Amino acid sequence: MPYHLFKCSESIPEREKHAVIKGEGEDLTSALPLGYLNTIPGSISERGCAYCGAKHVIGTPMKDVIHMSHGPVGCTYDTWQTKRYISDNDNFQLKYTFATDMKEQHIVFGAEKQLKKNILEAFAAFPEMKRMTLYQTCASALIGDDINAIADEVMEEMPDVDIFVCNSPGFGGPSQSGGHHKINIAWINQKVGTVEPEITSDYVINYVGEYNIQGDQEVMQDFFKQMGIQILSTFTGNGSYDELRGMHRAHLNVLECARSAEYICNELRVRYGIPRLDIDGFGHEAMAASLRKVGMFFGIEDRAEAIIERESARWKPELDWYKARLTNKKVCLWPGGSKLWHWANVIHEEMGIDVVSVYTKFGHQQDMEKGVSRCEIGALAIDDPNELEGMEAIETLEPDIIFTGKRPGEVAKKVRVPYLNAHAYHNGPWKGWEGWVRFARDIYNGIYSPIHKLSLLDISKDEIPTNVGFETQRMLSDVNLSDEIKNSPTLREYSGKYDCLKGLREKTYPEYLTKKVSEAV
Repeated sequence: MPYHLFKCSESIPEREKHAVIKGEGEDLTSALPLGYLNTIPGSISERGCAYCGAKHVIGTPMKDVIHMSHGPVGCTYDTWQTKRYISDNDNFQLKYTFATDMKEQHIVFGAEKQLKKNILEAFAAFPEMKRMTLYQTCASALIGDDINAIADEVMEEMPDVDIFVCNSPGFGGPSQSGGHHKINIAWINQKVGTVEPEITSDYVINYVGEYNIQGDQEVMQDFFKQMGIQILSTFTGNGSYDELRGMHRAHLNVLECARSAEYICNELRVRYGIPRLDIDGFGHEAMAASLRKVGMFFGIEDRAEAIIERESARWKPELDWYKARLTNKKVCLWPGGSKLWHWANVIHEEMGIDVVSVYTKFGHQQDMEKGVSRCEIGALAIDDPNELEGMEAIETLEPDIIFTGKRPGEVAKKVRVPYLNAHAYHNGPWKGWEGWVRFARDIYNGIYSPIHKLSLLDISKDEIPTNVGFETQRMLSDVNLSDEIKNSPTLREYSGKYDCLKGLREKTYPEYLTKKVSEAV
């Protein structure tokens, strides 16, 4: 078994079985780290809690809802606005967060009165909002507050409102994934089947496990609508509370993030006979395969093929341009659960990037199985890493870029390694054909940005380049420009200061560059 014990974790020998180096010819029986277990004492985990998994990941993207946390204000503050779950109602769910602000006195005497008072205040402050989700935290769970009873009491007094209760305290699982499961099951137990939706198409789906990060969902919805498919509900990006109550009338559950939302799909299949179909919107080939599968299910493959042909012809040349410049670059793929395997092979096949490490903080064994099987030989796979292990991996592997969340990403920046925010994106959306090219552009900009090279200079002793365009010059030398333009002192002087490179995405435009330089002068 090719286990790997980090030097920084030698005092925690149990950590050895949570990291594996993928060897030549090894299968998953000998190259799989332990996963989805309680964090080992002494290892300062960066995991999210079960409450975070329920509220922050699944619940908050619902748009027409007051999201109320029954607990200390820090719990709701920590899960507020850290992802770009955009919506079409002016992002109400991002602008506002609500908490009962439990204090020490409430721990001693109970906080049910405080909870009811806050619920009524919230509805009074936003009378247009008639729906609410209540999230339990560790504090309110430990003292035994009956939030279900309070919710029923308010709904009896205010018949026009509806409240969903999610009992998912932070200690409800080894990681945030425990919260995913709890809110999935709570929603189908409490709310699914309580509204009858209007059916307007012969092809009706629930789009599940999609959270509309920077508009990802809108890209996919557009493709489905072009195929004549009605999207009954989206669980839960830009999702409407009442639309999600009618999930039981769909013909098919189309599942994107299997780690966060497979639970409700499985229950919908058992209780209502709705089949589940897993898709992947990341990557050109994966996107094409996904639309083909949905088209085959409904017998409308020709509509899917029309979209695939059009989008591939438009965006494949641009993706190839970036692949030529990203091939053999190294990445540490350290995102959430599903992107671990959604991206592991496709960024290598379609962008030429080598995956030298994969990790997950909350993924299950199945996620690591898929990720390890799809990444390159020699890759380091880590379950639930701490900050020191991440730093050691960066020093050892020397990646060109890292795809991860904001917290480990900011640590990477401190050691001069660029990162892309795999959770909330830099310049999304990243799904679909155009989105995947946008992702490649962000990777290219991250790796080739002169800022990172400048950050390696020690101003106390290193010679600082006085030519502001030194990096731009090197990039220009790689493209087919005439000697007259490449050697132009005007271009050398101003190319780093002005945006003269926009025309270089697919080919070079000497006239454009000359014109822009003359205008700058």
